[in-house]
Amino acid sequence: MIHLLFMLVSAEMALVLVLLFNSPLRKLMIKILDKITEGKGHVVSKTVLGTLFVVFISITYNVMEIQKRSLESGVLNPTDEVLMANRILEASLLGFGIFLALVTYRLNYYMKELESRRRKEAAGEMKPKPDLKLDDHQEYPKKAISST
Repeated sequence: MIHLLFMLVSAEMALVLVLLFNSPLRKLMIKILDKITEGKGHVVSKTVLGTLFVVFISITYNVMEIQKRSLESGVLNPTDEVLMANRILEASLLGFGIFLALVTYRLNYYMKELESRRRKEAAGEMKPKPDLKLDDHQEYPKKAISST
């Protein structure tokens, strides 16, 4: 379990690093993430994230139970010590993995938003700008000023 969590966290860290720096691999990863979250993928990814969060809460609860047992007896036996260390490691890796998944999701969202804004800005610069003086006189004639 711990090896799987460690590999997951390592992969997510690499994904975040790829998204942070401009490279051809970044464009590929953005396209892949867009395809994953397209349609029902968005719901599935949030469901998986919710399930991982429930597992994280369960592991944290188990750690608290072991601590409570050690406080009642006054001594932490070796078996409980090993179990607690294992559970704390699992919880920390899972929590970090959830955090990295959220960071990856937001980075992908901001990259798409930035790209669409750049496209809109580039399209706005390409349009010919009308001459304001000619249009101003044609569309909005001056009103007669009444003298009183």
